[in-house]
This record gives sequence, structure tokens and C-alpha cells, in this order.
Amino acid sequence: MEEYEKNIVPHIEAIYDNFTPLEKTIADFFIHNEEKTDLSSKNVSKHLFVSEASLSRFAKKCGYKGYREFIFCYEQGGSTASRRPASDHIKMVLSDYQELLNKSYSLMDEDQIERIAEIISMKKRIYVYGKGSSGLAAMEMKLRFMRIGVTIEAITDVDIMKMNSVLLDSECAAIGISVSGRTEAVINSLKSAKKCGAAVILMTSHVEKRFQNFCDEIMLFAVKANLEEGKTISPQFPILVMVDMLYSRMLRMDYFRRETLHEYTLEVLEKDS
Repeated sequence: MEEYEKNIVPHIEAIYDNFTPLEKTIADFFIHNEEKTDLSSKNVSKHLFVSEASLSRFAKKCGYKGYREFIFCYEQGGSTASRRPASDHIKMVLSDYQELLNKSYSLMDEDQIERIAEIISMKKRIYVYGKGSSGLAAMEMKLRFMRIGVTIEAITDVDIMKMNSVLLDSECAAIGISVSGRTEAVINSLKSAKKCGAAVILMTSHVEKRFQNFCDEIMLFAVKANLEEGKTISPQFPILVMVDMLYSRMLRMDYFRRETLHEYTLEVLEKDS
């Protein structure tokens, strides 16, 4: 099993907003430093044009007794929060995520991502079908894509799914999400959507020959034993990895307009928060 190492950079990033401007300068140095260099307080203070006392205050704000303890943990890994080695069940969870990421990379087809992104970009209305955990992934996909100007709706209710699928036309695209590929409500709705002239995309971890009869694209995502049951990790994870790849490609199509829309939605959300 792969060994995982702790480091204190994520902790620095987590409390970054609590730092003063001077402390942020120090934090930036430790966050982005990739060189093996002399990290003594004398050398770092000289390099950053800060006092050694400032380094000490920074270390204490990070939860350490002083700069010496901070640097020891920074160089050795770990944090004051926990130097206890990860237990087997924690390692298993991390290993499962890493396995799914590796499988996702192997399954990734950039040409297909390009084609699907083009479909989403060209169609006037996008509908995403999913049940259970796949429905939650559909909702996440809706939230992500609507923020860059895509007219998209997630449908997780079976009856609404059935009704929606027979009301589509050639200006629509239907995306079905099913880990097993056997969620009949989703599969049947995609069949109906295809009959109505919509573009049809299935996101699944299992391919069946019958899918070729009604799918324009079959996008595979990684799978692991018992993934659907969510015993160890969320079954949404490999789906959302592929959704993020699609989102990243979409963001780069008409980049300025989509980035502007994304920033505008952020501003609107911040006003109401």
C-alpha cells in the first residue's frame, strides 16, 4: 500500500486569511518553496526582509511553540495537530481514492471530452438524469455548468425524468448518469430522448452493446468493487472527476465570456452571504 506523507502546508493555507500582510509574505514563502535551502531564522529573515521576531510570531500563530519547532515540522512533515501515523482504515480510504484517480486518467479520452463539450456548448438546453448518488452528481453538474452560462437542469425524480425525455427536441441534449449502467429509469429516458432527436450522452462505469443504439457518446468513469454501495468512499467521486474534466474544457471554450459569467455568479452569491 502506498505510503502517505503529511506536511504542514495545508494547515498554513487553511489559516492564511488570519495572517497579517507581513505574515502572508512569510506564509507565501513556505507554501511555494520547493528548493532545499537554509531555513534558519537568520537566513529566512534576510531573504524575506523580515525580523526573526516576525518569524517567531508567525510560527506561534500556526500553532507551534516557536520558529524552531515550526521548521522541524516543516522539514520533517507532520503538524502539531497530529503526528500519529495514519491507521489502516484511513490508508485504505486514501488508497481507494488514488486508485480511482489512476483509473480515471487511464479512461480519460480527450477527443471525447472535446466532442461532449462541443455538444453541450451547441445545444440550447441540457438535461442531466440521475438517481440516488448519481442524482447528487447530476445536481453538482448543474450547479457547476450553469455558472458558466450553460442552460442546464438536473432531474432526479423518475416521473419527471420520463415526462421530460419525451418533450425534448434536436436543440436539446440529455445526459444520463448511472454507475451500473442498469438504472432503467435513466436508460429508458435516454432512449426516449434519442427518439425525440436530442443528443444523448451516457456517463457510466459499465458498457453494454445496447447503449450504442441510442447513445451518441458513452463516457466511462472509474469503478471499484462495491462502489455503488458507498462502503468506503462516495460513489460520486469518479463521476465528479469526469464532470470536472468536462467543466475545465468548457471553461476554455469562449474563455473570456465564461470566466466573466463565473465571476459574476460569485459576486451575486457573496452579496447574499
